[in-house]
Amino acid sequence: MENLVANKLFGGIYKNKTCLVTGDTGFKGSWLVYWLIKMEANVIGYSLEPITQPNHYNLLDQSYISIRGDINDTTNLQEVFNKYKPEIIFHLAAQSLVRYSYENPIETFQTNVIGTANVFEISRKTKSVKAILNITSDKCYENKEWIWGYRENDPMGGYDPYSASKGCSELLTSSYQKSFFNQGEKLLASARAGNVIGGGDWAEDRLFPDMVRAVGNNEVVSIRNPFATRPWQHVLEPLSGYLMLGWRLLEGYNEYAQGWNFGPEMDNNVSVETVISKSTQLWNKIKHKTHKDNQDYHEANLLMLDCSKAIKVLKWLPIWDLNQSIEKTIKWYRNFTKTKF
Repeated sequence: MENLVANKLFGGIYKNKTCLVTGDTGFKGSWLVYWLIKMEANVIGYSLEPITQPNHYNLLDQSYISIRGDINDTTNLQEVFNKYKPEIIFHLAAQSLVRYSYENPIETFQTNVIGTANVFEISRKTKSVKAILNITSDKCYENKEWIWGYRENDPMGGYDPYSASKGCSELLTSSYQKSFFNQGEKLLASARAGNVIGGGDWAEDRLFPDMVRAVGNNEVVSIRNPFATRPWQHVLEPLSGYLMLGWRLLEGYNEYAQGWNFGPEMDNNVSVETVISKSTQLWNKIKHKTHKDNQDYHEANLLMLDCSKAIKVLKWLPIWDLNQSIEKTIKWYRNFTKTKF
């Protein structure tokens, strides 16, 4: 089975490839590293220490090279590129929380925009690099609260500092594509995913971590915005899209050096309240209440992605529906809590 994964999945492109994953200690980054290791890639991680306890990173077999560093420390970052000579960069390092961005806007823009520029700039000067994939967010779009999904050619925007920083990161990606990566020697693309769920996420102000913490503390979880609609998807879904896109970039296909949406089927665009209801059916220890948030923070109420391009051009498809995604997420946390809580 292991040989099948290494040699067949994504054309076997990642076997023995040197892959640099920034943000490898994060939720999505750690799952991506796990997948790459299974495909026998040579993985180099570059990230700050995990920001939560517990965290998914500490549960992994950490036999790969994982380096502590800030993407704003260009000297350290350059040394990593020089020493390990990565062939593909999966850039996931970011300040990823909306509410935190209101309290720390400068840090958010510094990390998500200037930090990304640092990764691009060092990548373009490093001969070994063939492909760069910048992971942004569905919140990069100018959200008009309309009832259809955003397409890749819709305007970038962002109300809160986090969303605006991701819109800026997309504009930065477009600039580097046109200015420096237009000769085909190095290819740069961006990827935008929906609201990812899955085992191992412990970030603040996220639905499943909040519910699980409440269970562990025998508390009732408070829900701020139960009627907000989001494109829910299991974390492995967009990761499969990133890996598929990276495959095409490594093969040198310039037409894939674009922005791509990797979201769920439209049926997975449901309210927070619906997700909680389905979760409580699977785990009756989850108790919740709705409360009025007194802080004047704007949050989008309706957000959807149109993934037609990825489906038709990349031949990527989301596999798990909402019920399966929630079931697998709840199962992971229930197994975890048997030994931890």
